[in-house]
Amino acid sequence: MNVYDSGQIQNRLAPLGYAPTGDPADADVIIVNTCAIRAKAEQKAFSFLGRMAALKQHKPELIIGIGGCVAQQEGQKILSRMPHVDLVFGTHAIRRLPQLIRRIAATRCRLVDVKLAPAITPDDFTLGAVASSDISAFVTIMRGCDNFCAYCVVPHVRGRESSRPPEEIISEIRHLVAHGVREVTLLGQNVNSYGQKEGLCSFDQLLAKVNAIEGLERIRFTTSHPKDLSTDLMQAFVRLEKLCPHIHLPVQSGSDAVLKMMNRRYDRRHYLEKVARLRSICPHIALTSDVIVGFPGESEADFEATLNLLRQVAFDGLFAFIYSDRPDAPAARFSGKIEESIKKERLQKVLACQEAFTLQKNQSMVGSIQRILVDGLSKHLSDETEERQFPVPLAGTQWSGRTGTNKIVHFIQEAPHDAGNQLLTGCILELMIDKAMAHSLWGRMLSPPIGSSGKGAQTYAA
Repeated sequence: MNVYDSGQIQNRLAPLGYAPTGDPADADVIIVNTCAIRAKAEQKAFSFLGRMAALKQHKPELIIGIGGCVAQQEGQKILSRMPHVDLVFGTHAIRRLPQLIRRIAATRCRLVDVKLAPAITPDDFTLGAVASSDISAFVTIMRGCDNFCAYCVVPHVRGRESSRPPEEIISEIRHLVAHGVREVTLLGQNVNSYGQKEGLCSFDQLLAKVNAIEGLERIRFTTSHPKDLSTDLMQAFVRLEKLCPHIHLPVQSGSDAVLKMMNRRYDRRHYLEKVARLRSICPHIALTSDVIVGFPGESEADFEATLNLLRQVAFDGLFAFIYSDRPDAPAARFSGKIEESIKKERLQKVLACQEAFTLQKNQSMVGSIQRILVDGLSKHLSDETEERQFPVPLAGTQWSGRTGTNKIVHFIQEAPHDAGNQLLTGCILELMIDKAMAHSLWGRMLSPPIGSSGKGAQTYAA
């Protein structure tokens, strides 16, 4: 969501003549867009802002602003804490950013704008330029949350749940597709409850409308709340050909006692029933999740229940986090806080447990033919052990893409080319999966190019 908001910030500032720069020293305006969901993210934001003080001293006319959830959460306190910061604007103030920047530039004042609006309006979103290399894009379909999980600050910093009208969403996606985007990810804190408060279409009906957009190849979405996962949405995975067979369904804990304290409004049995139903409807679906370890009051038995659930479900992937107190979240006031050393130990156990399942899932794909959307040239492998195990051929160009189940696949285009990463970026092709690693796959191209599509990309087929 922050990636999408950063794009909206860029769109708002473009008419004022501002364009992105890779070097803060060249900037006239520096905006730090922040996340408050974890303490570490907040700390990193303030650390970066602190480093900008010297630059502001050298360049007094520089405008430094902080936006997003930390700005919404801290407000005026940031200006007191950091005298070199000129602007603090909240999650609902992006549309007012041009006026705020103009006022600061003209008067050298310092401003705070953290007013929350009761509902989304058409003025909250704007269409901007699409980079020629962008083949995937995020689209916000709703904002805020009404669930009030005990550990979460989202309702406090992004406001109550509000959905965009479907026609606005479709218009934005058509704009993106017209500029070469081939895959969109629909964003919301709980996409499963899209449109319910406003009496709009249901989320599965919205997906059907997006599925009908000509030129769009793939649809993804995040995040789903288990309590609102409907059978109609499950069936959309087999009914809609563009909807990728992957769902992120955060469980957070395998213990009923902890889930109750978290105010998740489902229990272990309910979650497992949803998973079983989903897999019966779409057997090849990939399932990923979130887990929080060390929640206040989490006993060893509670933690073992989480490990047991991981073994029972066998997720394709997992995001695991150590619990940290967040301002305004009810859990910050809970007793029974867990020692940091115990939280770290539990996190490592969760990661080790999940890594075995992720590798197993990847290994099961060896020998299969997978249809991938090419993202671009491969980045360096993050796991040096993997690189030693499967060395990259010296000849040819290494690319990467993703399967519909969101698995990263690296492959080699053996014939050298001079067209840069636009030759294959954005094309959909079929690969034979030859090797599996802990976090990615290696594939082999099956056939020569037979045409062209996407952003100047060649299309490959088996």
